[in-house]
Amino acid sequence: MITRYSREKMVSIWSPENRYQKWLDVELAACEAMVQLKQVPESALITIKEKAAIDVARIDEIEKITKHDVIAFLTSITEKVGEDGRFLHLGMTSSDVLDTSYAVLLKEAADILLADINDLLIVLKKKAYEHKQTLMIGRSHGIHAEPITFGLKMALWYQEMQRNHQRLLHARESVCTGKISGAVGTFSFIDPFVEEYVCRKLGLKPAPVSSQIVQRDRHAEFFTALAIIASSLDKFAQEIRLLQRTEVREAEEYFSPGQKGSSAMPHKRNPVLSENLSGLSRLMRSYAVAALEDVALWHERDISHSSVERVIGPDATVTLDFMLGRFTGMMDKLVVYPQRMLDNLNMTRGVIFSQMVLLTLIEKGTTREDAYAIVQRNAMKSWEDGLEFRALLQSDPEVKKYLKDEDLASIFKVNNFLKNLDFIFSRVFG
Repeated sequence: MITRYSREKMVSIWSPENRYQKWLDVELAACEAMVQLKQVPESALITIKEKAAIDVARIDEIEKITKHDVIAFLTSITEKVGEDGRFLHLGMTSSDVLDTSYAVLLKEAADILLADINDLLIVLKKKAYEHKQTLMIGRSHGIHAEPITFGLKMALWYQEMQRNHQRLLHARESVCTGKISGAVGTFSFIDPFVEEYVCRKLGLKPAPVSSQIVQRDRHAEFFTALAIIASSLDKFAQEIRLLQRTEVREAEEYFSPGQKGSSAMPHKRNPVLSENLSGLSRLMRSYAVAALEDVALWHERDISHSSVERVIGPDATVTLDFMLGRFTGMMDKLVVYPQRMLDNLNMTRGVIFSQMVLLTLIEKGTTREDAYAIVQRNAMKSWEDGLEFRALLQSDPEVKKYLKDEDLASIFKVNNFLKNLDFIFSRVFG
């Protein structure tokens, strides 16, 4: 289950302290590689490691003058390190540091989100088995169709979240790409070994080819994956909202002691958590659009993507972490009303068995067109006059030609719809 601690952990990933620390990690790893290449004295590396420290206030102070965050960062580090600070950033460009460290931040954020999804999968699986046999009506176009079970709905959501888990794994793999290849990606003043070393140490892959930056289609894939996950949560939350409507009331969010639903109407119990998730999913989709806009940059790079990523990086990952935690908690405490589901299933007086009557008539020798006309005529009369569908069929002369009372008795059994439930569950859960 998601805890406040995990959300604080996600927020801390994007703190200035952690972001600058990741920059320093890149610079130190590059220095280590250059020591191996005999381009930096080992004594300088030792000094840098001993004295380098992050001072956010000082970096901010310098940046007010330089108007350049990486230069401000390097200046603040050199102030602490002294003369050996000249060995930092040799042959590198700002994007070597920014893009490589950004990949590390996204990797850390993705790991938290993957754990969040695992938490949700546990709850959905529990609900699926708990309500495997809980009958409810399936709906298409919002209209009663044929019976399903609430557990089957949960199995559907479980399988979708499994796809989302795989989707995020793939996107994580794509975005975990670094580059230390210089101003336009040609390694003009830095050995390719440095890039290989830095990426390997930080758990990344080197970009096979880069310009001044890692190409932003990778990041667009990542943020699109987050938006798809949020859209799944939106879909699930919308279903809860629909099931909680007064006229339906088959399931509802847990309403805690002391909770209030309306300032004007004390009787209200609103699906506020679900509505909140639907709203946040709109933000998540907008972040994906912003990431897609970042793909097309000028020539080897412009800086228009930078301001976007400073917003969507933390906002999208923190928001989705919150959404997953909220939905997991909501589903864990979800209140389900099996009797109300059964009452609603029986509301339409048996017309939900129409397909089984249709197929049986065809099996007995009628044409599909004739069978459809017979069944539809009786179903419409049941709808309009409030009469039992089975009774109408039993009194219909055309039906009597083909179906006996015992045939109808065997048709009007709800378990006929559930004969493959175990088969579906075995495919979903193994």
